[in-house]
Amino acid sequence: MNRVPTNPPAQQLVDGKLGGASDGSSYPILNPATGQEIGRAPDSTGSDVDAAIGAARRAFDDSGWSTDTALRVGCLRQLHQALVDTGEEMRALTTAEAGAPALFTTGPQYDAPVDGLRWVTDLAEGYGGEADLGIGTTMGISSRRTVRREPAGVVAAITPWNFPNQINLAKVGPALAAGCTVVLKPAPDTPWLAAELGRLVAEHTDIPPGVLNVVTPASNEVGALLTVDPRIDLVSFTGSTATGRAIMAAGAPTLKRVFLELGGKSASIVLDDADLATAVGTTAFAVSVHAGPGCALTTRLPVPRPPHPPG
Repeated sequence: MNRVPTNPPAQQLVDGKLGGASDGSSYPILNPATGQEIGRAPDSTGSDVDAAIGAARRAFDDSGWSTDTALRVGCLRQLHQALVDTGEEMRALTTAEAGAPALFTTGPQYDAPVDGLRWVTDLAEGYGGEADLGIGTTMGISSRRTVRREPAGVVAAITPWNFPNQINLAKVGPALAAGCTVVLKPAPDTPWLAAELGRLVAEHTDIPPGVLNVVTPASNEVGALLTVDPRIDLVSFTGSTATGRAIMAAGAPTLKRVFLELGGKSASIVLDDADLATAVGTTAFAVSVHAGPGCALTTRLPVPRPPHPPG
């Protein structure tokens, strides 16, 4: 039996405030297994996205988030603990909203990315600052060489629906740990999980307003505002190759950094000494995991020529 989540209503998070879309509009959140409406998400407007970008810009430029490592580490530990404490509810929501098998929520669909946030937070304790590489001489000219680690700025994180917790946290966690501020825009198929991440930040952490914003527009056109706004420094996108091309083109006029994880086919490579029958069975099973949607699923099977039957 499908469990209907009992989580609070999905809300966007803009400048530290939880709420609905500025015009009051919303759209249904559907359980993909049953088609049943299990909630509604704010249909964020262009004004909402603009406000979220402005909040992230101010938080990066004017707050201590980008420079205070101790603040970031402490706040991210609070977020990690909140995700652990609400694990039962979040796993149920992941099954209901994303259609993830319950078993997967104890691994890549929830527990593993939550543990990944802990690892990133540990890493952040030693991140930043300067490293002196000493004096170097080139063409008779001596100079001191220094490596300085600095956050990229304001990050637009645009995520798909297939592994929402994993990809939301894989984008948001490292960006926040490095001192960036973020506007997270999930797929309209899975807005609730991103909204819950925003709620936990607002209600269970000391992360300053504007550091993380969550907007949930149903319209691709509204979401695309994140790719052209000059206040955004980096766009991190996971999704189709066609959309990735459009994002790269949209970001070019403002010289945005663009991180693209696009649709591809991962290979299960069979070497000469491998057992072909085992490789075929293992690969066929892996293709079927999570009903097929997954960029790391082994959907190609290159094999050496000799095992092929003649003809």
